[in-house]
Amino acid sequence: MTSDQIKEAALKQFAKNGYEGTSLARIAEDVGIKKQSIYTHFKGKDELFLQLCRDAYEIELKWVNHFIECNTARPIEEFLFRFLSQCKERYEKDDSNQFWVRTAFFPPAHLNEEIMRNVYEYLDKLEKLLLPIIKKAMEEGEISSLIGEQRATAAFLGVLDGIFVEMLYGGPERLQKRLDASWYLYWRGLSNV
Repeated sequence: MTSDQIKEAALKQFAKNGYEGTSLARIAEDVGIKKQSIYTHFKGKDELFLQLCRDAYEIELKWVNHFIECNTARPIEEFLFRFLSQCKERYEKDDSNQFWVRTAFFPPAHLNEEIMRNVYEYLDKLEKLLLPIIKKAMEEGEISSLIGEQRATAAFLGVLDGIFVEMLYGGPERLQKRLDASWYLYWRGLSNV
């Protein structure tokens, strides 16, 4: 038994049930160990949860950087829509992403400050990574420069936030409807059409 097995089981439970709905006893049961064995690797539930938050933060940043690296040559319309679509797909299939989104919106009250520091750091880094891509698209005439790259990037993150909300509350049909409508209006406002 390793800490990785514990983290894997905990991630599934926290992603599905949140902090409050997950017990160390359930995590131990999923791993096939006694609850006390978890304390060999983690001081308690808070330490385990915060470690998963740090891991998810790193995974999300790594994914964003990889996405940008692999898609920068695409036209900006395709790049941005693909980003939103892949966020949706990842949420549907990836425990770490589900955990990250759920935790960002519903952090445990007693861990709120530490978790939100990571969430805001992630959002700030995401904005810094997207800003030059949107600026370049404006300079190349792919999108209107009247809006400004700061506002266009912030609005894109607003669309992404709306998608995250539907991931948590709406289900697949409502999510797709929100994605299609939000994207349509965002792109119409940004494009030179």
